[in-house]
Amino acid sequence: MSTQDSRVSDWWRTSIIEMSPGKIRYSGYAIQDLIGNVSFAQMIWLMTRGELPGAGQGRLLDAALMSAVDHGPQAPSIAIARMAATCGVGLNNAMASAVNVLGDVHGGAGEQAVEMYQDIAARQDAGASLEDAVRAGLDAAIERHGKFVSGFGHRFHPVDPRAPRLLELVDEAAAQGIVGGRFAAIGRAVEEELAARKNGRRIPMNIDGATAVIYAELGFPAPLARGLFCLSRSVGILSHAWEQTGQGGRNKGPIPREYLWTYDGPAPREVPQRGS
Repeated sequence: MSTQDSRVSDWWRTSIIEMSPGKIRYSGYAIQDLIGNVSFAQMIWLMTRGELPGAGQGRLLDAALMSAVDHGPQAPSIAIARMAATCGVGLNNAMASAVNVLGDVHGGAGEQAVEMYQDIAARQDAGASLEDAVRAGLDAAIERHGKFVSGFGHRFHPVDPRAPRLLELVDEAAAQGIVGGRFAAIGRAVEEELAARKNGRRIPMNIDGATAVIYAELGFPAPLARGLFCLSRSVGILSHAWEQTGQGGRNKGPIPREYLWTYDGPAPREVPQRGS
């Protein structure tokens, strides 16, 4: 291959996919061998990690992904998908509009929770007890992100019904040796520390905290936790955009048109005359 050809082929370098006429391989695995033998969740693992997970790891990842697909039109991303659909755009446009708001506040809690769990684990590795590591890690997380602790508490659910079931699956996987169980213990310890700081009032782990336990147990870096949440929530975004497309409606805003927003600007006033 000439220098010029090498420069062209090396313009993009990837270990993810090898593709040429009649050939598609992902990290060395032929697509025809993967089809029918590997689940979508396992494929996500392969694409992001470069190796196939074990069956138990794949099931745990699948549980995390399916648990967070939707939380109703009160969730900004879902509402935006439905509003976009009433503007006459296609499903891909509605989905893109919705995914674009999955940031630090709406969509970033899982990543932040993984960061906190991993920080606590690092403090343990440096010699701190679990209790001391949790206190220091929790303080550091609050300093970074504010008083609302990512992964704990929910504005709608006194107890998020998804979290206990996910932790149950982690416990089962730990008992089978699929994961270590370390981050489940850390997550529960954070919950206990929060209760102690609130004089016994519990702030239970929510969906973000529970999926963060799973992602940490499975060894995913914290930034990937947000990407995985985006994949998960995209299912709900798609379903709501599709449903709204079928329901019809034009230019539906966030509130019915007979309700107006609160105006708190200046009182009515005259425009100054030109030259005055």
